[in-house]
Amino acid sequence: MKVPRTLLTLLMLFSLISLPCAVAAQGTAPAGTTSKDTAADRAALAQKELERLYGTASCPLQKTDPGFVATRDRLLYGQIQQKGVLTSEQRLLVTLATLTSLSADVTDTAKACLRTGVEPVRIKEAVYQVTPYVGYPKASQALASVNTVLEEAGIRLPLEEQSTVTEDNRFQKGFEVQSSIFGSGIAAMHKNAPEGQKDIIVGYLSSWCFGDTYTRKGLDLKMRELLTFAAISALGGCESQVKSHVQGNLNVGNSKQMLIDTLAQMLPYIGFPRTLNALACVNAVTR
Repeated sequence: MKVPRTLLTLLMLFSLISLPCAVAAQGTAPAGTTSKDTAADRAALAQKELERLYGTASCPLQKTDPGFVATRDRLLYGQIQQKGVLTSEQRLLVTLATLTSLSADVTDTAKACLRTGVEPVRIKEAVYQVTPYVGYPKASQALASVNTVLEEAGIRLPLEEQSTVTEDNRFQKGFEVQSSIFGSGIAAMHKNAPEGQKDIIVGYLSSWCFGDTYTRKGLDLKMRELLTFAAISALGGCESQVKSHVQGNLNVGNSKQMLIDTLAQMLPYIGFPRTLNALACVNAVTR
């Protein structure tokens, strides 16, 4: 049947008018998002992850600031923790290192570690590892909370000692592991250290930071370097050291994506300025 010209014209006009609406409907989600980024899906995923980590415990702010809590939980548990290459244990230990660096309460994170099967010795070693970078006061505060969580769970303290060095070999063992991460530059740094500064640059760094700490059992070298990167990034204003430990992480086998995902995990705790500064360090070293 022949379609009247007038009707054909109207149909064409209707299709032209409808086209932008159809395109707009299909393109409402920005590039890079998925269905898991929608509010409903993020809320459901967040609730599931919160129950896995913390059980039925509720946040005190839920009663007074429910919108604030919803925004936080959907971002951290419903979105960030659903993406990336980090394991659940790596995320928890990175969070523990980050909170220790910030002098923040680590109680809930320590409980989540135990609840999800992280060994007590690995929880404690994560705090020990970041001590030379954040200092004893912050680490002691974190350990006090961790110890309370462990004791309440019926875990007898102290745990088995993880040290592998003696007073006689701590410097040499530290120098060896330091050099295995950063190469021949360590020997050159020792040689060129100015007089009057050798204790800090040579002695304390190699013997305490690496000898007493990096040589311990409980965590492998890859995990220790990742936690160091997290702790230094969380402190802020340490871009030179962040770059060094970006390279250190790459040298021990951690990927660029692991570092990026570590910063994503840290973002809700340290905020955008420190996260973006650390990300710039990652990009500067890996480009």
